[in-house]
Amino acid sequence: MSIRAVPGGVQLALHVQPGARTTAVAGRHGDAIKVRLAAPPVDGRANEALLLFVAEVSGVPVRAVTMVRGASSRAKVIEVQGLTAARAATLFLGG
Repeated sequence: MSIRAVPGGVQLALHVQPGARTTAVAGRHGDAIKVRLAAPPVDGRANEALLLFVAEVSGVPVRAVTMVRGASSRAKVIEVQGLTAARAATLFLGG
């Protein structure tokens, strides 16, 4: 369930690795999309950086990206309004 269509957009199941050297999509981690974040997991900075990164990759405003689950976990579910499942697969999984 790495990408699931919901009314008006998609939900992305992500596995996040904060404190990485660079911020990038790094393939899959089980059933989730792996994202490396340069931001440290301190005071919500990694969560904020994740929402900004997902918005940038998706080409949507930051206000269209919300965290559904996992604020204090590496396993997160992010909802992106205005993005189709097919487009999300291309952007985050390369096809």
